[in-house]
Amino acid sequence: MSFSPKQEQALRLLKNGKLRRLNIFEGSVRSGKTYISMIIWGFWVAGSPADSAYLMAGKTLTTLKRNVLEPMCGLFGSSFSYSLTKKEARLFGRRIYLEGAANAQSEGKIRGMTLRGAYCDELTLFGEDFFVMLLSRLSEPGAKLFATTNPDNPSHWVKRDYLDNGSVDLLSLKFTLEDNIFLPREYIETLKAEFCGVFYDRFILGKWVAAEGRVYEGFSSDNIISSQELAKRLSENRLICSVVGVDYGGNGSASAFVHVGFDAGFKNMYVLSEYYDSRNRSAESLISAFSEYIGRERERFPTLSCACCDSAEQLLVKSFRRAVKLEVKNALKRPINTRINMLNRLIAAGRFFVSDECPHVIEALRGAVWDERDIHKDVRLDNGTSNIDSLDAMEYAFERYEKQLFGF
Repeated sequence: MSFSPKQEQALRLLKNGKLRRLNIFEGSVRSGKTYISMIIWGFWVAGSPADSAYLMAGKTLTTLKRNVLEPMCGLFGSSFSYSLTKKEARLFGRRIYLEGAANAQSEGKIRGMTLRGAYCDELTLFGEDFFVMLLSRLSEPGAKLFATTNPDNPSHWVKRDYLDNGSVDLLSLKFTLEDNIFLPREYIETLKAEFCGVFYDRFILGKWVAAEGRVYEGFSSDNIISSQELAKRLSENRLICSVVGVDYGGNGSASAFVHVGFDAGFKNMYVLSEYYDSRNRSAESLISAFSEYIGRERERFPTLSCACCDSAEQLLVKSFRRAVKLEVKNALKRPINTRINMLNRLIAAGRFFVSDECPHVIEALRGAVWDERDIHKDVRLDNGTSNIDSLDAMEYAFERYEKQLFGF
């Protein structure tokens, strides 16, 4: 195995017995922090009592598998195995429990445990209650926690109560993109160009900074194209699939459908058309509008493969399924800031375009701002003064394509 100087520094801390009770690997994306954290975790577990219990946790078991469990299979071979069904793994003969930490109820899953060690993937995405409970479960002598995280809001509880708390027995290992000497310079520059604003400061520079101002500060007239330009572009690089996102209106909000398409190789993403109705007269009128919209869009764009709807209204979802001959799915509803970051990356890279026939989407992108009232969290302002409905609908359409758009 080859390591960067920063990774070798972390390994020396393990070798020299300099690890602390809490060991947090923080910094930018693709900086090598997760890779070395897995190796150190594996070595530390191998040297720990075989009859003790250990835990590995991620926001969800799915993200834990993708980010950590699968890579560990490659790192440790037959010395590591896992089963998501059983929620258990084996590492050098030690039993490791597997858990998700997605919500407030998750902390109940680990009550009563007595742990020697724990590994946390993407710690800032955990619920605070889960983490506090986890620390209380690390009760064996010499117990240690290992965690990875990208920076977040400087008022986040991870930074406020732990990283900045001098009374905590904690080691912070900071990594930047430039620390990863194994990445090609061209790739580093491409990655830098994909991020902007607060996400650049956090994911590229590794800084804990607050979100403020416009959410999509890179969005400009360069991202808006005429219907003629759209047709020209799609004649040169055809759509391979397209999806309609659906958000329902409620009190003080509108109903919105947004049709999003992807060209060959998922090189670019286009907002093809929209429907927007602030009246919300009845469920029947919305179902009828959906049926007409889908029929019209399928004629214009045969690539339309499915609709992804807000899952909050299952009766409407079922009615939509009956109304059209098209697959109608529940939206994934990934965290809003994950969706925001995906779109900002496309905007920064010059890969996102909106037809000028979509004025409500354009208005929504120009008007979206961070909520300055909540200094502890990054929240997109949603108080009725801006059009969040069109943004939600658009995001439901593209949120499931992160791997295709960005290669992971």
